Amino acid sequence: MLDLSLLFKIAGAGILLVIIEKVLDSSGKKEIATIANIAGIVIILMMVITLISRLFDSVKTMFML
Repeated sequence: MLDLSLLFKIAGAGILLVIIEKVLDSSGKKEIATIANIAGIVIILMMVITLISRLFDSVKTMFML
């Protein structure tokens, strides 16, 4: 079963990234906003990769591979 707390963490990180980008963009620091976006995307991808890894482990267990 999908853990809802992980979904909320990903959504919260996305909202936080948007806020950080808007603040940095409006203050004229577009380069730092881009770096913050890339770092946030990497963090979110790590969460998703962990979730996919758990999915593959459960599939392997289910089919006894």
